[in-house]
Amino acid sequence: MHDQPKYVPLRASTFFADGLSARAPVPGTVARGTLNEDTLLNTGKIGTQDATVFPFAVDEKVMKRGQERYDIFCSPCHARTGNGDGMVVQRGYRQPPSLHLDRLRTAPVGHYFDVITNGFGAMPDYAAQIRPEDRWAIAAYVRALQLSAHAALSDVPADQQGTLK
Repeated sequence: MHDQPKYVPLRASTFFADGLSARAPVPGTVARGTLNEDTLLNTGKIGTQDATVFPFAVDEKVMKRGQERYDIFCSPCHARTGNGDGMVVQRGYRQPPSLHLDRLRTAPVGHYFDVITNGFGAMPDYAAQIRPEDRWAIAAYVRALQLSAHAALSDVPADQQGTLK
């Protein structure tokens, strides 16, 4: 076991007819983690445009996951309210825009997915840290934050309006 034969990458070999020790991948091989059959899920785009729809149904479970991931990854800068005055901003880091600006409230949900994936301005990309499904969950939660900050009493079901006054 001490002296096992092996090939050092990119070294010559007498075993194979072409003299190389490194072998080409089998045709059609896909590297782990790179099979992206669902373009919408993995890019946030429909064609070349930011998506206006989610790639899966948004339910209570997705919203809870989005809130959890938002609180972990986004709230240090954007704050838990989305106003852009998170803890690191209070310590001197550059302030991100409020998620409640009209231009961001009207942005398609694919825009949020793209920004989380690729970064924008001073914001780094989070593609390596956050799975695509969780990026979509965060985008859904951001939409909920935006709606809650601009909701009217008439948006609440009539039977529940009395509990808010």
